[in-house]
Amino acid sequence: MPKSFYKSQNHDFNLIQGNCIQVLNELDFQFDMIFADPPYFLSNGGISVQSGKQVSVNKGSWDKSHGFESDNEFNRKWISACRNRLKEDGSIWISGTYHNIFSVAQMLNELDFRILNCITWAKTNPPPNLSCKFFTHSTEFILWARKNKKVPHYFNYELMKKINGGTQMRDVWQMPAIGRWEKSCGKHPTQKPLPLLARIIQASTKENAWILDPFSGSSTTGIAANLLNRRFLGIEQESEFLELSKKRREEIEQISIRSDYQNRICKTQDSQMQLVFELRENTVDYGIDLPIG
Repeated sequence: MPKSFYKSQNHDFNLIQGNCIQVLNELDFQFDMIFADPPYFLSNGGISVQSGKQVSVNKGSWDKSHGFESDNEFNRKWISACRNRLKEDGSIWISGTYHNIFSVAQMLNELDFRILNCITWAKTNPPPNLSCKFFTHSTEFILWARKNKKVPHYFNYELMKKINGGTQMRDVWQMPAIGRWEKSCGKHPTQKPLPLLARIIQASTKENAWILDPFSGSSTTGIAANLLNRRFLGIEQESEFLELSKKRREEIEQISIRSDYQNRICKTQDSQMQLVFELRENTVDYGIDLPIG
C-alpha cells in the first residue's frame, strides 16, 4: 500500500511522494477523472521572459528530452498506468505543446482511448518573443480522451454552454496564465491557472468525484478540485513541490481565502454565468477513502 505524504483533515486532498508509474501500479483504486501535466521535453537551453525579465526555459532534468524513442516509451508507460486506474466511464486530460503532444496523442490511440477533443488554450498574456524571428508562442494544447470507446463519458454540456453565454463552447479557450494571487505560497515552474483546471473539472466530473494528477507539481488540480467539492490524489517526486502543495491546501482552510479564490475563478467565466460554490463544510460524502497509509 502506498504511503501518504500528506492528507487533509477530511481526506479530500491526498499526496503521495514517488514515481507515478510505480505508485499507480501499487494503488488499488479507480478515479473518475485524471488531469496530467507531464514533462513537455522543452528544456533545451532557450530563453523566455518572466515578469519582464529574461529567464531560461529550462525547468529541470525531468523536463529534458532523451530522444524520440525514449520520450515515446515514457509516455506509453505512464499513460498505460493511468488507464488502469481510470473507471470505465472515466476520462483523462493531458496538457502539452508541440514538443510532446503528438507523442501523447499517438500513445492514447495505441492504448485504445477515444480522443474527444484537442483544446487549444490561447493565453491572453503570453511572454514576448525575444528573438523577433518567428511568431510569439501563446498556446498550449490539452487532449481530452475517454477510456472506453463504447462506454459514454460524463460531459456537463449545459454548464459549459451557460458559461459560454448560451452558445456551444468551442475547443479554443482564451484564458490568462497564472496571476500573482496564485503564487501566494510559492510558484512551480510549469504551474497551471486555477480557472483552467476549474473548467476542466466542471466539464467532466460531478461533485464528490475522485480526481488524480500523476504529475501534481504544486497541486493546482487538487486545489481546484477541493474548491469545487471534488476529492483529489496527487503524485509528485519532488519534496519542494509537495511542501508547496501542502501549504496551498492549508491556505484554503481559511474561509476568506477560499471565498476569494472562488470569486476570482468566477470572474474568468462569461459575465452571464455566476458559478455557485458551496461554502458549507461536509458537502462531500467521505464514505469512500483512498487505500493509502
